[in-house]
Amino acid sequence: MEPISVKLDEKFRKDLEIAMKKYRYDTKSEFIREAMRRMIKELEKEEALARVRAVYGASKKKKKTTDEELHKAGEEVFQELEKEFGIK
Repeated sequence: MEPISVKLDEKFRKDLEIAMKKYRYDTKSEFIREAMRRMIKELEKEEALARVRAVYGASKKKKKTTDEELHKAGEEVFQELEKEFGIK
């Protein structure tokens, strides 16, 4: 692992220590790593939803989208999300 430095103001540091105790994190590093993992997952979800909206919006712009085309697009998006987030 590569070490990094993070500067926190006093109030934020105290809030961090309170949260660490409350949720049983042993170290600040452990807490911060978990927070970063969650943030990355959240950003990935937002990107996936943006792609879904783009596909849905593109299908709305067509004058005639068949149910079959819409179903196929939905399946493709769902498969992509399954792959990206490791779900089934």
